[in-house]
Amino acid sequence: MAFATINPDLSYWQKQTKPLYPDLIWNIPERKTGRVSVIGGNAQGFSTVIRLSEFMSQNFPFSTLTTILPDALRGKLPNLPNLEFAISTASGSFARSALLQTAFEQSDAILLAGDLSRNSETAITLSNLINPQNPRPLILTRDSVDLLAPEAASWLLRPHTFIIASMLQLQKLFRSVYYPRMILLSQPLLPILETLHKFTLTYPATILTFHQDNVIVAHAGNLSTTHLVDTGYSPIGLWNGQLAARVLALNLYNPNKAFEATTAAILYK
Repeated sequence: MAFATINPDLSYWQKQTKPLYPDLIWNIPERKTGRVSVIGGNAQGFSTVIRLSEFMSQNFPFSTLTTILPDALRGKLPNLPNLEFAISTASGSFARSALLQTAFEQSDAILLAGDLSRNSETAITLSNLINPQNPRPLILTRDSVDLLAPEAASWLLRPHTFIIASMLQLQKLFRSVYYPRMILLSQPLLPILETLHKFTLTYPATILTFHQDNVIVAHAGNLSTTHLVDTGYSPIGLWNGQLAARVLALNLYNPNKAFEATTAAILYK
């Protein structure tokens, strides 16, 4: 695989102090539209997934929002709207099922919301369901990134894939595909941006990460940075799933504008 050269004039880098793409916010429709699936949870953890689904149903006009949990949790939860259970492994994580396959094939957008545990069968199941030809947004956040990192070579070339990940999680992705240029927590901001610029020229995924008080978006060689103090998030709050939900919504309603919509999501309230 050929690796792109780095543009030395940094023309690919934009700094967001106020919304760079405010018009995208107005594209969120008033009428309900879009079939969205939120997938996550295991027998030992599911509360974050439920809270995230509630946040999404209260804040975005999706026509349907289906939350899919492993069936090891059946009977442990009250009757909740649009809650479905997929076949689980013996340890209570996701196993291969027709319900998951249907969700991946028919949803207009999917959020892998985390709490997926470290089950290898679940990792293989989910990575096999990621179709490189599917043009709909797929968002990976929280421990879904860790779980699927070893299989990254099979899904990282898929367009319309959005990775909401810490620097440590990105290191795992880079190692998984033997990327020759590594990112380090000790590096200043500029070398990180240069590496993400080059990486996203090679791979079509969109990356959102955080380094040195900056929220970074990288896609197709383009980069934006937003100071954390301008966002309303805390360093921990970046990873609770709400930012990932906003990324999903703005990309669902602004197709083929991955960089712009993901950058806009950071300042969207």
